Amino acid sequence: MQTEKIIAVVGATGLQGGVVTAQLLADGWKVRALTRDPGSERSAALAKAGAQVIRAEMDDVASLNAAIEGAYGVFSVQPTVGSPGTAPNFTAEDEVRWGINVAEAAHAADIAHFVFTSVSGAGRHETEMLPQNLVSKWRIEQRIAGLGLPATILRPVSFMENYTGGYHLHNGTLASPLIPDVPQQIMAVDDVGVFAALAFARPQDWIGRQIELAGDRLTPLQIAAAIAEEIGCPLPYVQIPIETVRQVSEDFAFANEWLNAGGYQADIPAVRQIHPGLMDLRTWLTRTGGAQISAFLAAQRAEKQDA
Repeated sequence: MQTEKIIAVVGATGLQGGVVTAQLLADGWKVRALTRDPGSERSAALAKAGAQVIRAEMDDVASLNAAIEGAYGVFSVQPTVGSPGTAPNFTAEDEVRWGINVAEAAHAADIAHFVFTSVSGAGRHETEMLPQNLVSKWRIEQRIAGLGLPATILRPVSFMENYTGGYHLHNGTLASPLIPDVPQQIMAVDDVGVFAALAFARPQDWIGRQIELAGDRLTPLQIAAAIAEEIGCPLPYVQIPIETVRQVSEDFAFANEWLNAGGYQADIPAVRQIHPGLMDLRTWLTRTGGAQISAFLAAQRAEKQDA
């Protein structure tokens, strides 16, 4: 029975790992929440919710082996270079090594179902040059396939949660290197939790499957307007020149050029058919996003007043 099976969630205190843990617990699974800091506030919240919090680091193979042993399934996600919260010295090679370490630990434990969060567009090497983060995820996918793991690959696009903090919110504006009137695919991270839970609950339908995930398609101007309407104050969109980005990171500049050329290509109607509750931007703003954005902007204003 589902309630007797254990899912080990790697990176359980992170954005994706946290929502996957919450969804699995709500669905009646036993969850081992793997984290490098079991004493953190987020770890304490997971334990309170019913997860078994276990120390494990993706660079520590012995800790992964011990944490995964005896589990039915594993949910695996690794940070990406340049994403919010990623350490400045974190590299693409670190990401690949961590992802492969988790996959190999799952293989050694003979787990029955491995769910890996990759990124939309991974695997399109035959037709185009890809940003580094897509190449990194693809390399991990290739190792998963080479090990013969019974796996499901989830490939989400950019998260709506990126609009809730300093990644995009600057001095009362929404700022990014994206062209104002070029549509971009986005999704709510909570929906990754839904798809991961669906996969674990229906292994006969999901093992061997790869799926691109997105919940909405809007231009940056439309995104800024929707946020402004929800929070009740102006939020102009400002395009950061791509050359300014290139001075900081050639890889990040190339990634944004790829997005400006229509990089993500998930079939949103097909995704919604699988999960009818898939959130669009306005739904996400009403449920959680608007409050998070308002809180962040209020904190920014308070800091300026105190300075």
